[in-house]
Amino acid sequence: MTSQDPMIRIVIVDDHPVFRIGMAALLDEIGDFQVVGLAADQAEARELVTLSRPDVVLMDLDLGGESGTETTRSILAESPGTGVLVITMFGDDEALFGALRAGARGYLVKGAEPEEIESAIRAIASGAVMLGPQVAPRAMEFLTNSRNARSGAFAELTDRERDVLELVARGHDNATIARMLVLTSKTVRNYVYAIFTKLDVNDRAALVAKARDAGVGSDSPAN
Repeated sequence: MTSQDPMIRIVIVDDHPVFRIGMAALLDEIGDFQVVGLAADQAEARELVTLSRPDVVLMDLDLGGESGTETTRSILAESPGTGVLVITMFGDDEALFGALRAGARGYLVKGAEPEEIESAIRAIASGAVMLGPQVAPRAMEFLTNSRNARSGAFAELTDRERDVLELVARGHDNATIARMLVLTSKTVRNYVYAIFTKLDVNDRAALVAKARDAGVGSDSPAN
């Protein structure tokens, strides 16, 4: 680092004080990183981000019963220039895609090496996307399948209907899809009914079969 390098301002959001304090100590050892706040819940996180306008927020997904995904969406609605890096215990599809849909630009599973965390923070501060090796292949597969659906079959569907179709074809129920896409269950149900009508199918099993025949959602959801 030189005297001309800008500081990367960071807020850490996690309901475990040991993790917050330990992560802050780790990051403060890096010359151009500045931890400007620690938060344990959504209210504290929103207030800190509003006051300090950090470059990057490190976000856990389980905030003592509150949702880090919803907190991410709320923060970015008020501070769209901030980058969110999720660091969580959860590596499943629901957590991953829910966080990305909410606007997170990075996703690491807890246990990542310090060098990996540093690289991810730098990438996100510069406007890039960074996914950890535990989740990147599934994220790419999901995005590839979605692009295939958009460029090939089912051109009559809207972009959001194709998103829903992809997740239905992967075996997710409406409640799970709602969490992943940050929608209400009623909205997802309406999308599913619209897809039934446009693709001329009468039930979910027929829809899944038709989607998979077209190469959409060929893999089952991760456990």
